[in-house]
Amino acid sequence: MSSPEPQFDPDFRQYDPIHPRGGTDWRAVLRRIWAPIAAAIGVAIKFGFVIFKFFGIFIAVAGYALIWGWKFAAGFVLLILVHELGHFFEAKRQGLDVSGPRFIPFLGAYVSIKNAPLNPWKNALVALAGPGLGGVGAAVCLLIGNAYDSDLLRALAYFGFLINLFNLIPIGILDGGAILRAMRIARYEPPPAYGEAALAGVPATIPGSGRGVALAIGTLYGLLIVLLALGMWVSHVPQHRL
Repeated sequence: MSSPEPQFDPDFRQYDPIHPRGGTDWRAVLRRIWAPIAAAIGVAIKFGFVIFKFFGIFIAVAGYALIWGWKFAAGFVLLILVHELGHFFEAKRQGLDVSGPRFIPFLGAYVSIKNAPLNPWKNALVALAGPGLGGVGAAVCLLIGNAYDSDLLRALAYFGFLINLFNLIPIGILDGGAILRAMRIARYEPPPAYGEAALAGVPATIPGSGRGVALAIGTLYGLLIVLLALGMWVSHVPQHRL
């Protein structure tokens, strides 16, 4: 005959049941972080033109630094900026509605001009001003590099002359393409208006056009190409010296 198993009454006196919580109090979290978020939004609104227009320049420096080091990258992007400032200052001098330089990492930079009138001579000057001022910037790098015997600055000068010379290739959206279009428009100006068109005040020619203007544009274009190519030759640094 088996003996009965002892019975033990459970003792719950020391048991503290776990009460389920309602989850994260998101309102409290938002109250804590709202102040810095509001401050960041205020800064972005106030200085948005700087953030969005010039943020690309910092990305460009970082990207080029991965390839050539931060010193060369910063100088290279600065030379691109000088090139675009040439377009910007000439457009401003002509009273055009022009934007500030905007950077596209690994592709370059640009300025946009709104409602520019058809004037081959003035259009050509805007296009020439970029490589022109960019060449001046490269020449400054060369002079300082020779004065301090800096191969880094001489290399920057070489690439500065190179990128400005590349921009003078007469194709597509490059500066050379804009110069070639201006030269063609100036050369093939419309014939003088006669009869009713003349009485109606139709202009005989496009402002800033004419065969003499086309010749002047072509002369400046060719001279700038020669100077930039000469700058490349003078500033060339053999690879073993880098």
